[in-house]
Parts: sequence; structure tokens; C-alpha cells
Amino acid sequence: MNYQEIKNNKEINTYIEQADISLRALGYTEHCFAHVTAVAEKTGYILQTLGYSERTVELGKIAGYLHDIGNLVNRVEHSQSGAVMAFRILDRLGFPPDEIGMIVSAIGNHDEGTGVPVSPLAAALILADKSDVRRNRVRNTDKSTFDIHDRVNYSVTEAELAIIEETESIQLKLSIDTGYGSVMDYFEIFLDRMILCRKAAETLGLRFRLVINNQQLI
Repeated sequence: MNYQEIKNNKEINTYIEQADISLRALGYTEHCFAHVTAVAEKTGYILQTLGYSERTVELGKIAGYLHDIGNLVNRVEHSQSGAVMAFRILDRLGFPPDEIGMIVSAIGNHDEGTGVPVSPLAAALILADKSDVRRNRVRNTDKSTFDIHDRVNYSVTEAELAIIEETESIQLKLSIDTGYGSVMDYFEIFLDRMILCRKAAETLGLRFRLVINNQQLI
């Protein structure tokens, strides 16, 4: 079974949609199909660019698509509950144990609270997930009531994650409208994520670079 079949699975898509409904009720930014698809594609891009096998790229995309289903259970420790859910789904769909193990391990380690880039798959998923910062993830339409997460996401007008082969680095390049959020706001809520991204890049044999408004900060 491949990524496209997982993406078209009605049961999985129901879980993703309901998980996002829960997060919407809690005031979180968008975590539905736009987010999980972006994460899946970026995970695949990283692994493919670094020369991993076609099947590993497919497993990375599947991990990216499934990575946030644990929010259906609770936002707290959603990576662990999502890993358990993914195990049950993939086992029932007939995935072999080694592939289930790779996907479940990546999902269970993608969050900055407890995650560790224990494998190339996990590392690629971390980088893909943490780089999805964009204005249209913000659901609050009243700018006067933006919290710091709304401000930071809304301030990002452009985000690009790219592997720079000549410098053996992976670069997250952001354009920030400082009228809505400052660079310090970004670091206040994303510092732990950036540290995890640095560790993930190192697992892949790369250096992590953060560039904001054409200034390299990491």
C-alpha cells in the first residue's frame, strides 16, 4: 500500500478531520488536510533529495500524513497516542512489521515535548512539521484578539524549506511581516522546535539554518 492509497482512505481522513475539529475548539491553528499534506510532501522531499529508497520516501509521506491523528484523543502527548492509532490502522491494512515500526517510531517522536530524531524518517518528519508556518493556518479572523501563536503564524508571509547541497545544510527561510509579529515572538514560541530541528538535521548529516527576512539567525 502506498501514500496515495493512505491519502484516499476514508477512515483515516475522518480521524484527521475530527482531530482538527477538536483543535479548532481549543483555539489551535489549522491541523487538517492542508497541514498533513504539506508535511507529507516535505517529508518525502527531504528523504528523496538525500537519496533514500523509493519505499522509504513513501513511508515518510505516510508518516507525515498520519502524524497528527493523535489530536483526536487529546492535544497532550498527541504524538504518542497518534503512534498507537497509526499502529492499529497500519496493522489492519496489512503493512509489514518493519514498515509499521518505522512509521510509528517517527510519529511518536515528532513533537518537541518528548520527540527525538531516532531515525532518518523521524528526522525528516520533524523538519517537515516544524517548518509549516504560514498565514493561512490562522483561523481567528479577529486580529485584535490574536494570541502569540496567531501573531507568529499570521506574520509569516512566505516560508521555504530547502536542502542546500553545496553547504550540506537544510534551510528554513521565512519572510515575516513585523507589523503582526516580531522575530522575538517567533523565538519565544518556537525555540524548542528549532532546537529539535537542529538535532533532526544532524541526524540526516546536515546543518540546520534559519533565515528570517534574509538574515541568518541559526
